[in-house]
Amino acid sequence: MTATAPALTALAQGWCALSLLHGKIESHLERALQAGHGLSVREYSLLDVLGRQHDGEGGHLQMKQVADSVVLSQSATTRLVTRLEDRGLLERYLCPTDRRGIYTDVTEAGLKLLGEARPTNEAALRAALQEAAEDPRLEPLVRTVETARTPAVIAA
Repeated sequence: MTATAPALTALAQGWCALSLLHGKIESHLERALQAGHGLSVREYSLLDVLGRQHDGEGGHLQMKQVADSVVLSQSATTRLVTRLEDRGLLERYLCPTDRRGIYTDVTEAGLKLLGEARPTNEAALRAALQEAAEDPRLEPLVRTVETARTPAVIAA
């Protein structure tokens, strides 16, 4: 297959469209979350993932699962956790059954900020998708995003 083969060109065009849609959505969310709540998209995503944890079997996530959920490396996720912990939005503690394990939970202040930021995130996401749907290259992807039903946290 050559670099100009139609299948490769279509694949590359699809990837470019997906990348463009992601960039548009992320920048829209970033502006709204920063302006309204002093949160980056990554900070919001981390609070959201950790805010969905629960006590009991399978209720807490390992840092690798958290990192996968927010699409960051484990070291970048640890730095992000530390920043939010320094702001009083997260706290870490040892696993009661395995002293080597460390859990991270959202504090009351973090849950409050998350609750305030969720409507902003939702509105910004809807606005970004509406804007992107006006672009014929992105409209099919927007429809896919709007109808996709996937779990909020994907276990490794």
